[in-house]
Amino acid sequence: MTSPLNVVPSEHEVNSGVRNADAIAQGLSDVLADTYRLMFKTHAYHWNVEGPLFFSLHKLTEEQYQNLFEAADVLAERIRALGQLAPSNLSTIISDSRIKDLEGQPSAGEMVEDLAKDHETVSHRLHALTKLAGDHGDPVTEDLATARAAFHEQAVWMLKAITAK
Repeated sequence: MTSPLNVVPSEHEVNSGVRNADAIAQGLSDVLADTYRLMFKTHAYHWNVEGPLFFSLHKLTEEQYQNLFEAADVLAERIRALGQLAPSNLSTIISDSRIKDLEGQPSAGEMVEDLAKDHETVSHRLHALTKLAGDHGDPVTEDLATARAAFHEQAVWMLKAITAK
């Protein structure tokens, strides 16, 4: 008998009609990497923002990092539902993410511009994932990617509205 603590996670074949589940799971993993990295960056900006817009930026970034944290779980669980393993180490998250850190300590305005750019980056990846999922008979991932893209596009709008001249 195997001890419950000795069970190692593994991939499983899932026959749900989704074609090329491996590619879709990789796309989800890439989006998950961006989401997790952006969640951390947004949280760090939340902690460190200062200036006359402190309260509004502090609250906005709090709403955003909470949404991103919840989304990471949904994305990882979709990967598992496709029979694949979700990323399980930070080095994979960092290497698979297109989100990058700014050098030095950014100003409040630089934080807002950086986050807007990062949300655009994730939106692009989600649009590609939506197409991939649609092309391979995966309406669940297609709907998930569409909903996540809507969040990121709204975040871009809100962040850019703050720095509009």
